[in-house]
Amino acid sequence: MAGSNNPKPTPPRWLLAELTYKCPLQCPYCSNPLDYAQHNSEISTEDWKRVLSQARKMGAVQLGFSGGEPLSRQDLPELVEHARQLGYYTNLITSGYGLNEERIIQLKEAGLDHIQLSIQASTQELNDHIAGTVSYENKKAVAHLIKKHGYPMVLCVVIHRENIHQMQQILEMAEELGADYVELANTQYYGWAHKNRDLLMPTKEQYETAEAIAQAYKEQVADKMKIYYIIPDFHEDRPKACMNGWGTTFLTIAPDGVALPCHSARELPGLDCPNVNDFSIEQIWNDSKAFNFFRGYEWMKEPCRSCDEKEKDFGGCRCQAYLLTGDMYSTDPVCSKSPDHRLIDDAIHTARISALSSDEKPLIFRNSKNSKKHTLNS
Repeated sequence: MAGSNNPKPTPPRWLLAELTYKCPLQCPYCSNPLDYAQHNSEISTEDWKRVLSQARKMGAVQLGFSGGEPLSRQDLPELVEHARQLGYYTNLITSGYGLNEERIIQLKEAGLDHIQLSIQASTQELNDHIAGTVSYENKKAVAHLIKKHGYPMVLCVVIHRENIHQMQQILEMAEELGADYVELANTQYYGWAHKNRDLLMPTKEQYETAEAIAQAYKEQVADKMKIYYIIPDFHEDRPKACMNGWGTTFLTIAPDGVALPCHSARELPGLDCPNVNDFSIEQIWNDSKAFNFFRGYEWMKEPCRSCDEKEKDFGGCRCQAYLLTGDMYSTDPVCSKSPDHRLIDDAIHTARISALSSDEKPLIFRNSKNSKKHTLNS
């Protein structure tokens, strides 16, 4: 085992419950695994209640209901109610598709604290194209219902080459919808986004222009709308800290009950990720091979092992290191100290060439047909 020499890891604080991989949208940057259609089993309502109870007993306080589309689970209100009884702060991470006023009232009565609504673009044509589903008008209606029923209006927009030119219009739309918080999340290249990276990655000039617009708008609406701009690490010289430290804060449970140190950890070889039907959350968190694999620093190669910044970024993202280098122990190539940093420069260059090409290949949208056809290395 690569693991840490720390015998007592800190307890999980943030639980992400991926209730299902089913989703009416087909976003080409979806973080679900490429082969999600092969993981089509879902644990039961009682299994989820047991997981929530065990994680809360260990100290988890934040709970995100995600997917796929979590509204696809008819037991969502029951799970929300159970979470409220346990004392979680609950967040529904949703496309809004299928969320009508009756369901919002039902979830409110069950004790849901927070709804994060995604939207793909500022215009119907582009939103519906990116989502692969006619959903724009529904999303706007849902946004108004969220406000009507007293929730903070939290709007999330994933930013990429297809919509980055709409930054000003996206912010104006958010203000018009009455958003209290806007998360402008530059695409992170895992899952389907990695498959479509050359087509989704904007140029550095596009990033800089969009960020300038966002920062200016942030000052303009500071008294009524909070804007969070998630900087893309491909244009940084240091990587993001991997999950705030592997196995220190975040616990993800996939629809089939597989416990993951991060939502993309299925992509890593040899972790032997445990299932909640076989082990308790306490056993999984404290004793499993998967959750101990990258704890501490003993697993690190150079230059990370002797780097004075390793306690800050933990060598960067393990999934990103694996996807880019084929070696999950490598320094995240985003880091300028990485011997593989040229891979980032190559990716940026390839994406730029793609953006300038008149013969650009089409996006691969997330759907079950593509999920079965494509593999990680295809």
